[in-house]
Amino acid sequence: MVTDNSPNFDDGADIFSPMVPSESESMVGKRKGMAVLELEGSRRKKKKKQGGTPRPACSWVHFSREFIKEYSASHPESSGLKVATKAASDAWKVMTLEEKSKYTKRAREVWNDYLSSAPAREPKPRKQANLVTRCSPGRLVNVLKHFTVDQKEAVKSMGFGSLLDLKCRTLRRSLCLWLLERFNTIRRSLEICGERIPLYPHDVELVMGLPASGKEVVTSGPDDLVAELRQKYNASNRGISVRFLEGRLGQPEAGDDFKRAFLLYVLGTLLCPTARLDVSPSFLHLLTDMDSIHEYNWAKFLLDRLVREVSRFRQGKQRAVGGCLLFLQLFYYESVAIGGTCEPGPVVVPCLSSWTEEAISEREKQEKELGGYGCGEVICKDRGLGLGLLTDRDHADVLPLREVAARVNRGTLVRQEENLDNVPFSYKNENTPPLRIDNYGYKNQLEYTNTNPHHNRGMYTGQSTCPCPLLNCNFTGLFQELSDHFSSKHWDSGRRFQYNSPLPVSLGMDETFLVLQAEEDGVLFLLNKGTENIGHTVMVTCIGPSNSNERLLYCLVSERGNSSLKLKSYTQTLPGRVEGILPSDFLLVPFGYLNSSGELNLEVCIWNPSDLGEV
Repeated sequence: MVTDNSPNFDDGADIFSPMVPSESESMVGKRKGMAVLELEGSRRKKKKKQGGTPRPACSWVHFSREFIKEYSASHPESSGLKVATKAASDAWKVMTLEEKSKYTKRAREVWNDYLSSAPAREPKPRKQANLVTRCSPGRLVNVLKHFTVDQKEAVKSMGFGSLLDLKCRTLRRSLCLWLLERFNTIRRSLEICGERIPLYPHDVELVMGLPASGKEVVTSGPDDLVAELRQKYNASNRGISVRFLEGRLGQPEAGDDFKRAFLLYVLGTLLCPTARLDVSPSFLHLLTDMDSIHEYNWAKFLLDRLVREVSRFRQGKQRAVGGCLLFLQLFYYESVAIGGTCEPGPVVVPCLSSWTEEAISEREKQEKELGGYGCGEVICKDRGLGLGLLTDRDHADVLPLREVAARVNRGTLVRQEENLDNVPFSYKNENTPPLRIDNYGYKNQLEYTNTNPHHNRGMYTGQSTCPCPLLNCNFTGLFQELSDHFSSKHWDSGRRFQYNSPLPVSLGMDETFLVLQAEEDGVLFLLNKGTENIGHTVMVTCIGPSNSNERLLYCLVSERGNSSLKLKSYTQTLPGRVEGILPSDFLLVPFGYLNSSGELNLEVCIWNPSDLGEV
């Protein structure tokens, strides 16, 4: 019997078991390999569906692919890809740079080929950001429709009667976003339809019906004055609840409590909302004198707050957009005509009373048919918008553009004997003086005298006391007492300077004055900033007794690149902070000279009286 001693390859699995895995084990390894390939294939398919070129793998990925294949073949008992990946990670961590260089070189070569052959990526279309705002005209409309006759009369007595005719309930957010992108907060203008349309308090008056003349709205003061009001309206650091105010307004009474709740509510929901849900607690300072609410310049306050809130939003300081966006929306509708001959129709004042939901929907439909916003013709000047003045002089609060330009052409300012009747001041009747001095009582009109720089010009007589120029200080005393008071109590609220030495200063967007104190003798000066149609007016006055004949020479310089503006003039001595237009020289600085933050940078130099003859 012959036996066959040749190896039986059919049973080779038993002979070479230490080297070659069995059939069941090889199937496990194949499944692992297939899992890896399927995973990579699904990733490729996913990237292919997205339409982009897959990015090259890094050195770690090249190593892990190679390691996992070898590990799966040599460790059939492993439970899956997770264990193999963990082993690859542990091995990679202990490898030296020389050992990794093989894979690093491979990854770099692949990456270079990718950069040289891959087409340029097309930028993804940017999604339109959602507009978040607390301006809610619809919420106010819902409250107004429940007011009684007495409550409506109370609203009118405060100067907000125009809001009773509000018919627009919703903001067109796409339009508001479009306008915000074209809102120049430095120049306070809208740059639309190829034109720059400046915004003035007068425009707010025409659109919203709010008064554009009167006293400045001040929302600051000592906390103890509003401590009781904070408790009454449950005011926290976050603000005053809108729902709480709605509950107050739902009661039938129409007295001062109703007026206070309405003022807070209308400011927080429509006219001057902030980025927060609640009403700003700073508005409580307005409630201390309810008899004067109708005397404030609410149009200017609305515009100032709108500019401030939009600036803060663009700087990334808040997520929501504050301010009255309804004004921007209605101003656009009134300023831009679309379709037909673009002839302006009759002007209804205030404009908000004519824009119903139906009229706005029809306007939006026409805008879409023409291809979007900005396809119309600017007609704001034909409708009295964007001009910054009213024909009624009783409401004039700014200099007309033509008069400002005329003054600049003739010099810094017309002299007092040059047709003073044409110098517009803000007044309501012939018995009201064209200038007001804070915390200082007077009855006489300004007296215009000669313009000799070494003699007193149009001063007040009778009192020799001077009030502190700061708004939140009630101190009043003699000149020397005021100097000592400011040095000790408000040393950090002004700027100290030396005579005959230039001093660089900066005035913020909302700052209207800066106190300067001389180091040599403690004399206080005010750097006053006003706002006109095309820029800011700046002048220096001296705080002191009104019968003082001493006048100091000063110089103001404003620069922008290679251009500069310069004024040399003499200070007037007045017993307090002034508001209005003084019959004095001023420097007119165009808005283009402001920096990106809206600040006005100047160089101020005041000369010592003993050096006047040398200048």
